Amino acid sequence: MTLGIAPSSASLSTSTSAASANRLLEPAEWASAGIPLLRSPREVVSGLHARHRPKPATAIVAVLDPDERLLASASFTRRQAQADGWMFRNSLLSQLRRVIPHDLRRRTPVRTAVLLYCREGDGRWTEEDGAWMWGLRDACTLHGLRCGAYITLTRDGWQVLGEGRGGRRPHADSEPEPFALSEAPPPLPRTGGAASEVLRRAAAR
Repeated sequence: MTLGIAPSSASLSTSTSAASANRLLEPAEWASAGIPLLRSPREVVSGLHARHRPKPATAIVAVLDPDERLLASASFTRRQAQADGWMFRNSLLSQLRRVIPHDLRRRTPVRTAVLLYCREGDGRWTEEDGAWMWGLRDACTLHGLRCGAYITLTRDGWQVLGEGRGGRRPHADSEPEPFALSEAPPPLPRTGGAASEVLRRAAAR
């Protein structure tokens, strides 16, 4: 009787082992994941850059409505540790929970989360980017959001990875531009009586 022996883990390639251990997505996996395209990527990037003024090692997670208006955003500095998608997922999920309620009760997500990461180097994909991609996708699933674009911001400019779109400004060292990402209007307070009527008339003007 002949017995088959499964290949040991040592026979796996270094890159495959690293991807599994660090939970990262390769560019081909990201491109085939059906990530919705931004209609105005430069406007989104410029708006987030003007609002948060990121420096290298700064991540900005933003939630957009179906018209690409900003609903909420948060920035934080990446800790000096090994790039790991699980850790990045936890950081992103913590920020999302802090700034916006989840959409887990919806059958289909209507809001989209995008991630802008300011870092050293050029705009080409790195394993760190792959870990951010994995983290963003998983955080969106756990918060009931659509997973949107992953954008790098370096001294060379900005780049929407997986789409091939980018630009030279803004970049990691540039000053914020004079316009910012448009925001969705805040909902009217839920009050009754005369106060509610006054607010409705003021909003209609």
